[in-house]
Amino acid sequence: MDARKLTQRFKLAPFTRAVIEIAFIIFLFYSNLLMGQYTANASPQNMSLWMAIKNVVTPDNLIIGFVTALIGHLVFEFLRRRI
Repeated sequence: MDARKLTQRFKLAPFTRAVIEIAFIIFLFYSNLLMGQYTANASPQNMSLWMAIKNVVTPDNLIIGFVTALIGHLVFEFLRRRI
């Protein structure tokens, strides 16, 4: 199998790649917020994981995460085509 066929075989469709990139950026956003819940509190022993998740997963954070993930994906697409 030559290199051209191999790269065509493993290429993702643009929509699938966009969904994967956006989901990964949202995952990083929420993991950062979750870590911040434990470092912001003086005693993380008092906060359970479920309480921290309830504090982090809100409609506002979902909107912020999705908008920033979309912007991040567009920036990466721009850089991918430019470089």
